[in-house]
Amino acid sequence: MKLLFLFPILFSLLIPYQAAKQNSEGAPLTVSSFKWSRVHRTMQAPADDGSAPAQAMIPQNRNFARNARINDPAGVRDPNADTLDGRRAAMDKNVQESRTTQPKAVDGFAYRIKVQNSGPKVVEIVFWEYQFQDPADPSLVARRQFLCGVNIAGNKSKDLEGFSLSGPSDVVNVSTLASKAENAFKENVLINRIEFADGSLWQRQGWNLTEVKSSYERVLREQWTPGTCKSL
Repeated sequence: MKLLFLFPILFSLLIPYQAAKQNSEGAPLTVSSFKWSRVHRTMQAPADDGSAPAQAMIPQNRNFARNARINDPAGVRDPNADTLDGRRAAMDKNVQESRTTQPKAVDGFAYRIKVQNSGPKVVEIVFWEYQFQDPADPSLVARRQFLCGVNIAGNKSKDLEGFSLSGPSDVVNVSTLASKAENAFKENVLINRIEFADGSLWQRQGWNLTEVKSSYERVLREQWTPGTCKSL
């Protein structure tokens, strides 16, 4: 995936799948269904590579002494800890642990859509957004935008999922908040930009890549897994 080179410009509460309503007229990708849900995830810390400096060949490391130490009572200090290598390894471990992000549980929202590639060209990059419109005040629209690295062949479909800490709306009209309707918001999905394997692209009229410039630059610095989406 040519994610780093394809951009010439820098810049659980489940809702059933819905029939897609979108305004991305002429988009080579069509959205056939979508939904969002509350999710609880654990962010994992980077895995330890297992590397460690070689231990010095002190007398206690020779076969006879090492085997004898197997029967040492609990709490006996490892003689390797008193060597230069042992102390250096302990210091390196402390530094590494201080820099390592510990796993933590996070509550957020998953946004899932199903797209169909109606054209013959392979799709590699997709920019899309999930919208929530306040029916009491149509001017209030919350947008959750995502960038996905994908590989969708011509006439094939694919499920895409984006994760965000932000829910359906940041700004809610008082009358909407008081409403007990099952679907308090009007939901919509837009395809904003598509980049193909041959280097060509399609972009929705009225949308500009510069509006997500800062978040776009941020996600390019993060670790990527093929087929995943990043929140913009």
